Amino acid sequence: MTHSGGPARERVRGDGENGAGAVVRPLTPDDAAAYRRLRLEALELEPTAFGGSAEEERRRDVDQTRQRLAADDVTLLGAFLEGHLVGTAGMRREPNLKERHKAFVFGVYVTPAARRLGVARALMEELLGTARRTPGLRRLRLAVNAANEPARRLYEALGFEAYGVEPEALVVDGVPHDELWMSLKIG
Repeated sequence: MTHSGGPARERVRGDGENGAGAVVRPLTPDDAAAYRRLRLEALELEPTAFGGSAEEERRRDVDQTRQRLAADDVTLLGAFLEGHLVGTAGMRREPNLKERHKAFVFGVYVTPAARRLGVARALMEELLGTARRTPGLRRLRLAVNAANEPARRLYEALGFEAYGVEPEALVVDGVPHDELWMSLKIG
């Protein structure tokens, strides 16, 4: 998840479901074009926040994105403000039988114009609710750039605890970036 600095903005009045006033819902294959655009933006603007690269994403076409959105083992949520996709958060359940009690949180991103409005929190709260309703799921894990203080603070506020640092987890333009690994017991 990424945030930018800059002036604080007034929080959008909530709709009862979340404090951001955003509509948060699962993305479907019909959202593929909008998701692909936002994903490319995320990879271009925040390359140190994601394992994938914009170059890799550009090689995928919209049909491949549709297939990713239709995968059974993945939950991908989108946040919409005024009908526009402004944020995402995903969860992928581990495939191996002895690890099916865990899922990995990925792709948390909010477009710069919608940051500091509570969109990331709304996405994560909905994702946590989905995780808690998933039979047999007991733990969520995530990795966040160790230098991304706003993201780390949000995850800690939601109950995630750090359990390790992976040195040089990503190398972007020749510069190594550590990742902080965090976990949350949900069941």
